[in-house]
Amino acid sequence: MILKFISMSPSTQFKIHTILILTVFFNGCNTNSKASEKEVLMTEEEEIITLTEEQFQSFNMELGSDLLHDFYNEVHANGKFDLPPESKASVSSFYGGSIKELKLLPGEYVKKGQLLFKLENPDFIQMQQDFLEAQGQLDYLKSDFQRQQSLFENKITSEKNFLKAKSDFTVMQVKEKSLKEKLRMMHINPDALSIENLQTSISIVSPINGYIDQVLGVQGDFLNPSAIALTIVDIEHLHLELNIFEKDLPKLEIGQSIEFKLLDDHINTHAAKIYLINKTVDAELRTIGIHGHLVDESMKNKFNPGMYVEAKIYTSSETKVALPIESMVETDGKYYVLILKNKNEDGYSFEKKQIEIGQADTAYVEIITPNQFEKKTLFLTKGAFSLISE
Repeated sequence: MILKFISMSPSTQFKIHTILILTVFFNGCNTNSKASEKEVLMTEEEEIITLTEEQFQSFNMELGSDLLHDFYNEVHANGKFDLPPESKASVSSFYGGSIKELKLLPGEYVKKGQLLFKLENPDFIQMQQDFLEAQGQLDYLKSDFQRQQSLFENKITSEKNFLKAKSDFTVMQVKEKSLKEKLRMMHINPDALSIENLQTSISIVSPINGYIDQVLGVQGDFLNPSAIALTIVDIEHLHLELNIFEKDLPKLEIGQSIEFKLLDDHINTHAAKIYLINKTVDAELRTIGIHGHLVDESMKNKFNPGMYVEAKIYTSSETKVALPIESMVETDGKYYVLILKNKNEDGYSFEKKQIEIGQADTAYVEIITPNQFEKKTLFLTKGAFSLISE
């Protein structure tokens, strides 16, 4: 349907103007509709707009009354997505070696204990050899120590021989235990090690569940001890790290709602809540850190660590009389609504009224003077713009 309103400025007070609603077409009728024409009578004190039921439905208009709405005071913040320390891992090795079987790419998911790559070094053979030799000598020294102990207790041998056997056995125990732990750090099971299954390479496995973040090692390169080959991040505990100015700290409490947007996305909003409030003020910026958790944890897969956000933290709230933003139209700095004057078989009659507005959010606007309307007044909550705007 096409409605066109032609309004002329009044030259004298209470002068009646005529606005024609021209050429109204309706789709979906079984027969061709004739163009309809309606008069709208307006004076300086009131403006009346009339519509047929067919016009009202064609424009998908809606009626509604004013309501009580909670308006929140806001604290603005900015920050980024981050991860706790236990959700980040740098993969390295205590022992150097040439990198083998590194086939991972950034973004791939790995599980804790999964093979990431292998390191090859002849020194690994030597360490296994030393362990097996120490294990063999330990059995002999243990037997010799027990024999010397028995002889010493029966005063058959000297204390010197007994103490030397005890010392040799103790030293070899320490050596065997030390080599065993080193092999475990290399992910070689010392209890299953034998002459027949010496390993020329060691396996480097993932310490956590997560996604490959960076691949710093290259196939064939020698990875020095403690050098980082891979980094892994676990986004399971992805959270917001926001900063507020210290003057806003008294307004904040744990559990308050956060509404945030990504830095380059000014349309989509997301919800979080304050989980922790830092106790230290940044000495230079005079800001305080706020730790926030997503309300819908399933959304974490849509965000990545390091993404910057702009946020509003909702603090105290006030309940006020309000209308949906769609109910009102601004013209020359003034705000107007349409209230239902009459509804009958001929259609609807609306009166245009100026209002004073106050606080607003994304959906509702406060009416400062609700007493100017009678109780249970019905407003045109959808479609007012088409009728009021020129």
